[in-house]
Amino acid sequence: MRLKLFVGAIALTALMTASVAAAERTIRIGILQFGTASWELDTIQRNKLDQKHDIELDIVPLAGTQATTIALQSGEVDLIVSDWLWVSRQRAEGQDFTFVPFSSSVGAIMVPADSDIAALGDLRGKKIAVAGGPLDKGWLLLRGLAEREYDLDLSGENEVLFGAPPLLVQKALQGEVDAILNYWHHSARLEAAGFKRIIDSNEGAIALGAKGPISAIGYVFDEKWADANKDLAISFFEAARDAKEILATSDEEWEQLREMTGAENDAELAALRDRFREGIPTRPLSEEVEDTATVYALLAELGGEELVGPSKTMAPGTFWTVLVDGF
Repeated sequence: MRLKLFVGAIALTALMTASVAAAERTIRIGILQFGTASWELDTIQRNKLDQKHDIELDIVPLAGTQATTIALQSGEVDLIVSDWLWVSRQRAEGQDFTFVPFSSSVGAIMVPADSDIAALGDLRGKKIAVAGGPLDKGWLLLRGLAEREYDLDLSGENEVLFGAPPLLVQKALQGEVDAILNYWHHSARLEAAGFKRIIDSNEGAIALGAKGPISAIGYVFDEKWADANKDLAISFFEAARDAKEILATSDEEWEQLREMTGAENDAELAALRDRFREGIPTRPLSEEVEDTATVYALLAELGGEELVGPSKTMAPGTFWTVLVDGF
């Protein structure tokens, strides 16, 4: 009887030890239920990259952007997908969040195939749909470029319609607007439907002084958590890097993602695939940090305190310094 109890105690201890070890290698990730980051996380799990890098992903679907930031701030999750502008503002207010690039895919101004609009200056007097509201980063950058290059006030000289991205897509397809600036995946769907790309917000940023494309969104987390779990965090980013490599090179992998992307046909899937690949960060992170600081200063001028908060320069540590020189 004593032997059985002893063996049972050993088994229970081993089980508890394994559970603690698993918990120590688990990352809780809050993501938008239909967000594009879910494609990368699915690729990690389906290709067992989590096992390869000895991590476990606890994916928490959330309903909206505000829900993800609240979950991170409250400690319900370790990591979310957001943008560097939010991170910089939080750091300027005393928080310790930091950012690792996920994608430089950005929205573009799209017009119908038969439109006579061929450049930013041709938008004068047109009806434009804009997702993200009047303080959307891409909209502000393109407004700034139009002002400089064409002496055109896109906000003052045009009828601008703000709204939810899917609704604006429908209005564009029904011919209710002359042009639309939407998030990159919605722009890709319009491209598959025959719409033409005029200019995207990264092209606008480069025209205004950036030297190359910068990431629109990235993985965001508390720097104190990352410092305390550095090996775990780096292992996750290594898994994410491997997933990006698969998504960049394997068309078959995108077939596995077809349902998750919501692609309605082959052309739509191909457009989503190609634009996703286009946005995979490849530049040295130190260069991207420099360009992001340049764009931040532009946005501070264009959007003011309402957009960036009290700081007119990007806060130090906005990008996770551990990865600035690679890992």
